[in-house]
Amino acid sequence: MTELHDLTALEQWQGLQKGEIGVVELTEHYLARINTLNPALGAFVTVTDEAARVRAADVATHVPRTASLWGLPFGDKDLQQRAGVPARYGSRLMADFVPTESDDLVQALDDAGAVSLGKTATPEFGMPSYTETLAGPPARNPWDSTLGSGGSSGGAAVAVAARMLPFAPGSDGGGSVRIPAAACGLVGLKPSRGRVPAASGVDKLAGLPVAGPLARTVADAALLLDAMIAPLGGRPDHHFTLRSPGDDGGPLLAAAVRGEGRFQLGVMTTSAWDNAYSIEIAPEARAALDLAVSELAALGHGLEQTALAPDDSYAPAFRTIWQAGAASIPAESDEQEQLLEPLTRWLMHRGRALSARDLAEALAALSAYERSFIRQLSRFDAVLTPALALAPRPIGWYDAHDGEANFAQQVQYTPFTSMVNVSGLPAIVLPVAETADGLPMGVQLIGRPGGEATLLALGAQLERRLRWQHRVPAVARA
Repeated sequence: MTELHDLTALEQWQGLQKGEIGVVELTEHYLARINTLNPALGAFVTVTDEAARVRAADVATHVPRTASLWGLPFGDKDLQQRAGVPARYGSRLMADFVPTESDDLVQALDDAGAVSLGKTATPEFGMPSYTETLAGPPARNPWDSTLGSGGSSGGAAVAVAARMLPFAPGSDGGGSVRIPAAACGLVGLKPSRGRVPAASGVDKLAGLPVAGPLARTVADAALLLDAMIAPLGGRPDHHFTLRSPGDDGGPLLAAAVRGEGRFQLGVMTTSAWDNAYSIEIAPEARAALDLAVSELAALGHGLEQTALAPDDSYAPAFRTIWQAGAASIPAESDEQEQLLEPLTRWLMHRGRALSARDLAEALAALSAYERSFIRQLSRFDAVLTPALALAPRPIGWYDAHDGEANFAQQVQYTPFTSMVNVSGLPAIVLPVAETADGLPMGVQLIGRPGGEATLLALGAQLERRLRWQHRVPAVARA
């Protein structure tokens, strides 16, 4: 018998529209799933049961069915503020913080008619690419609970992979949607800078972080992304004059459902970090890349090996921006600092020690790298890379005290993601393969500016051949 959580998000939405599924019924179903599965997996840090029930009843009664996500459950990442709900940012420092106003992205998803069930886990202030924190339990990988889920949208990825949510929004400032998507066997899409008005990256340091969807299928990711872009349908309500190219082409869901087109693709195993760190691509990651190449070739796409030009400026510049991003963490006293984790405290002090010249030079270097990166890949419709260089990492693998060692570990696990944030390009992670141990392994496709439709079309073509949406971790069969 098919359970509600076995349906894709798109199928659930269609059932809601036809009246075959009730909004309150769907909300109660997922709340029960969370109650059963979350204690062992750590996907949610806050579950807002009663507020979700009130919201579901209100959506069913008062929100028009034309709202783009009408009645679909989701979870807010705990870096987002929702009025009246604790926003702990994965930190003991913020344990008692309850915002009085909601962030733009939270409001956009509410406008789209979705129902928030709570807050999903994130590492402290979203700084690392793994979701393990002293403020609560780690977000455990549903495929193997001894492994991590990636980060910083690790809780969101666990919730979707374990069927505690049909899909979830995440944020991605250096890979934070794509890394957990790859680790947990999901589709994860980082949009172009400026594409999502409520979380465009335009107003952030170096333009790095944007919001994007995590989902089990390409169509589900497109459904959520469309709602992020235009919650009420029609034209997006952009907050800034700068936005991504190509954002007037209509709903991206159409491209994801049709899955049409033949494209010229690059295949790349170099990264922006190669001159600064020893990057080793594990056999499992190469096998996933080889499988994707074989399938794309069989589909009739043109494929060509390519490589990035060596670059010495990227690594120090990105490190500077990463540290600068921690400078504004609201710890002003020794007592407050002691509530921070050692890595965060190290980052904060390094960030506060930077000079204006340091920051200006790093921003200039990353801007130059953006232009170079786009130019080098411009002859391709999309470029294929491994999603991660290694298989999912064990919980506790990262050095919790030595900031330099920790940073090196993060780079060696995730060398292919941050350069996409620096360039502002869109990228999608697709869970094309499994290891011999049954762990997911993915690939990444990097698109042209505003090229989300091409990425979704390619993803849909691979999904039809590889059918990853039918893989279910054992814990999710409960």
